[in-house]
Amino acid sequence: MSNESGLLPDNIAALAAYSSAKSEKLTGTTWLNANESPYAKNLEITIEDLNRYPDPQPQLVIDRYAAYAELENENVLMTRGADEGIELLVRTYCEPSKDSIALFLPTYGMYKVTADTHNVAINGLTQALLLNGSVDEIIAAVGSSKLVFICNPNNPTGSLTPLDKVKAIATALAGKALVIVDEAYIEFCPEQSATQLINEFSNIVVLRTLSKAFALAGLRTGFTLAQASVLAPIRKVIAPYPVSGVVASIAAQAIAPDAITSMRRQVTILNSLKLKLIDWLNASPAVLKILTGEGNFVTLKLTNKDYFKQALKQGLVMRAFTLFNEDDWLRISIGNEQELEQVKIWLDGLQLPQTAAQQEVS
Repeated sequence: MSNESGLLPDNIAALAAYSSAKSEKLTGTTWLNANESPYAKNLEITIEDLNRYPDPQPQLVIDRYAAYAELENENVLMTRGADEGIELLVRTYCEPSKDSIALFLPTYGMYKVTADTHNVAINGLTQALLLNGSVDEIIAAVGSSKLVFICNPNNPTGSLTPLDKVKAIATALAGKALVIVDEAYIEFCPEQSATQLINEFSNIVVLRTLSKAFALAGLRTGFTLAQASVLAPIRKVIAPYPVSGVVASIAAQAIAPDAITSMRRQVTILNSLKLKLIDWLNASPAVLKILTGEGNFVTLKLTNKDYFKQALKQGLVMRAFTLFNEDDWLRISIGNEQELEQVKIWLDGLQLPQTAAQQEVS
């Protein structure tokens, strides 16, 4: 990209933008590529008072989400998706050209893009270190990084970092770094949430979203959860009116007690359907390896990456990935029963190459 005018900072000129599932411009009829919920919501929207600025932090939403997360109102900041929470943390706590953030790769791509945007260095560590390394090894590798991002469950691998390890990392980094636990998929394994550690640790921050289990990816609503002292400087940096009145109205309905009960029923169904999908994948000779972690998705390695192209021809859109320097990985979002049946049809219809032994028999 040319920068002939000289107006563009070097870090932005060199930036590789995050490629979301929707930015790939694929066409199809069954969409299992963005970890969206298959359950569309029926909500009542009253559009009024749009001539007035909205409440910067809508009280009813904050009240209800604090109750849901078992925290106090002062521990909750509503944002435009969890992505804004990531951006606010980097912008507030990291000094450009000086600080770094630590990531455990492969993981969610927006941590790196956000840091690159703000000219903050990346300390790229591995999921293997996070999951299998000792706390001392992890802390040594984190070094002087100001923020440590732990996606839990991790996207796209589904791996889960035990809470005891999160707690030990936060203890060792007290006064040195914030430990950011991204819980976009936590509703699929709620007992593993780090929110229970927030009152104990001033350096633990939890990111949440309504995009996954709450089935509101199109609303772009998230929450940053932490002790009040951690959120105070972020409140200085956030836009003056980050949440529209319409978004606040929908979000309040989505986290009402009866809606939370409905969400949990849907999660139970999706977790059950995920187990069925894993059985199908285990039985398929087209699948070489399956990462059966938590979340509303399954990530797998194909024996031939061309199988993904066959799925697209059938209108089945899943997410192709390059993981561990291999470009034959695929992530399948957990859709409804009818959508997952299309995956079964695709798997059953694949023309697999015969081995020499099979050819002799035939």
